[in-house]
Amino acid sequence: MNASARVFENVFKKPWIWAYLGTIIVWLITIAFTKGQGAGDIVTAALSFATFTVIVGIGQMLVITTGPGNIDLSIPANIALSGAVTMKVMDGSNEMLLVGVFVALGCGLAVGIFNYSLIRILRIPPIIATLSSSFLILSTAIAYGRGLKIKPPPLLADFATMRLFGIPILAIFVIAMAGFFSIVMHRTLYGRSILAIGQNMRAAWLAGIQVERIRFITYVLSALLASICGLVLAGFSGGASLNMGEEYLLGSIAVVVIGGTSVAGGKSNVPGIWGAALFLFLLVTMLNTLGVTAGLRLILTGLIIIAVITTAGGDKPQH
Repeated sequence: MNASARVFENVFKKPWIWAYLGTIIVWLITIAFTKGQGAGDIVTAALSFATFTVIVGIGQMLVITTGPGNIDLSIPANIALSGAVTMKVMDGSNEMLLVGVFVALGCGLAVGIFNYSLIRILRIPPIIATLSSSFLILSTAIAYGRGLKIKPPPLLADFATMRLFGIPILAIFVIAMAGFFSIVMHRTLYGRSILAIGQNMRAAWLAGIQVERIRFITYVLSALLASICGLVLAGFSGGASLNMGEEYLLGSIAVVVIGGTSVAGGKSNVPGIWGAALFLFLLVTMLNTLGVTAGLRLILTGLIIIAVITTAGGDKPQH
């Protein structure tokens, strides 16, 4: 086997490649149906909307990688809370933008600490702990609902919607952020500790890894990313709403799984999150363009996602 053939084979062994191939296929089908009209606009829209899914998807990936049962279901409520609070604090003023950023980070920090406290101190399983906390977080957002009709500062709105050569500025920043977290996962002690914990928590503890400290940091990071998403999503949407985070509950989990991260823990895949986020958006766009009804669209979406996960190989061990 020559070198080029080996490279080709190795590329197709990567679990994330199937998400990108699926993205290209559904895009080609869509533009074929529209006879090429709006091809560039579809790509721009995909980059714009996928960006928010990638932000929360990275946080969800960190949590899921720490092992079976670890998941953050508080993401939608966190997005709603951060959006509502920051819009109220900034009150449409550019001068308050930096304060709003710190407030969003403060919301994320508080949510992350609270989530982990339920898990560690009260010994509640993560899926129950984060689901329970989401009700409390959303209730807080509702109580603070006075900020829901306030427009974002112009600088924030411009940052969230501005494009450079047709590419959203925010997408460029999130691509860089994804690259940063990819390095973190594979080149830092923290990232390697997450992978070790996900593979075998007890073995990681015996090896000297501060397991609970790493898990604490991970849940806080997930909450911080969700809060950042809430801030920029409010800027993109022209304001906050209580349901602005709903689609990111299953979305954040779907992009992690489709992107090649093992739900059993111990294996992460940052590049796959971008591919999966683009695939999910373009899949819905394709089905809408083809005129598929809502019910059938949901069925086909589920079947296609299952097919992509199966083709990618699921959680088959790599030797």
